[in-house]
Amino acid sequence: MSVRSATLISTVLVGLCLGAPTLATGSHPAKKASHSATPAKTTLVWRGDVASGTIVFDELARAWERAGHGKIELQPFNTASGIDAVASGQADLGGSARAGSASPEDQNLTFTPVAWDALVIVTQSGNPVSNLTLQQVHDIYYGKIGNWAEVGGKSAPIDVYAVASPKDGIEYSLRSLLFGRGTQPVAAPRLYVNTHMLEKGIEINTNGLGVDTLADIRGKPKLKALSIDGIVPSAQSIADGSYPLFTTLYLVTNPQSSRTAETQAFIDFVNSPPGAAALRRGAVLPYADGAALATLDAARRERILAAIGKRAPVTAPAGATSAPSIATTATTATSIAGASSTAGPAPVAVAATYTVGKGDTLSTIAKKHAVQPEQLREWNHLKSDRLQLGQSLRISIN
Repeated sequence: MSVRSATLISTVLVGLCLGAPTLATGSHPAKKASHSATPAKTTLVWRGDVASGTIVFDELARAWERAGHGKIELQPFNTASGIDAVASGQADLGGSARAGSASPEDQNLTFTPVAWDALVIVTQSGNPVSNLTLQQVHDIYYGKIGNWAEVGGKSAPIDVYAVASPKDGIEYSLRSLLFGRGTQPVAAPRLYVNTHMLEKGIEINTNGLGVDTLADIRGKPKLKALSIDGIVPSAQSIADGSYPLFTTLYLVTNPQSSRTAETQAFIDFVNSPPGAAALRRGAVLPYADGAALATLDAARRERILAAIGKRAPVTAPAGATSAPSIATTATTATSIAGASSTAGPAPVAVAATYTVGKGDTLSTIAKKHAVQPEQLREWNHLKSDRLQLGQSLRISIN
């Protein structure tokens, strides 16, 4: 059993203990499979985070089938389950709300960016608070702010909700931005198996708070997304980079799969005009339409670092959701931009280029040189994470 499988099992048990109903991971609903009379050529299995699975990839699956291709069987649950299923061959495609990490589970997989969305801090619609600063978001998750009165609301405890899996894509991406490490423990004692279960908890608790995606809360009147530093999360503020918590959605594939040609065909379709139209219907921005956001990533991380006072925690807060095993986090913009799931010393020097060797992946090269995979893609005009042996990569903008 893989580490991620063990994590997933423990996650489900936690969710059951909290009384959360089990989320079925069945096939693509029959009513959605009748959009085309064309016989299925190949059925590809997609598994991943429930936020994009029930909105974004549902639209893509419909469009793919209408275009005369095979069917996409959707199994939405969470990011960790999707990545693990692709690695083990139980799924052909994974949906991830985070980039690949340097973990053994991720290193042999390909993470292809397909869309831009926004990480949003959500509360119940009846909560009077409508805006938080980045500093306040940081301090709420770290347990330094625990009452709504401290952020302009009524005197009541802030009940922080989180997804139990430490490598859930949405949680991981937010913590990476706020703390420089996706696995940073936070003061969130209430845990759920995925974001949809988290949403249900917040819907019945005016004092609840958690992180979701903008696309996923569309059409849910009991929830509202808070503005950050006065910037409302929207399609426009994502596209121009003014909303600081923009994030990338990925398709995960296994280069060793026997269905590599079929999965690549689906990725090509996602990047085509019909695929882009389906993404827009799913309320996200096609990756190509927001290419400039990749160049803004380092700058926005510096901005977030500056907003939280150029400091990061060295211990876990009270009520943290995972055991602290935290080395001191560096406090420079460079370390934030290059942080990964495991802390380590920064390289003494960075060469201008790097030659891809045997076993190298974009994620391991990024970690080695203290940069982000997104930066390597941008600097080298890469359309996916695929690398060739002997390929020369630019690994610095200097």
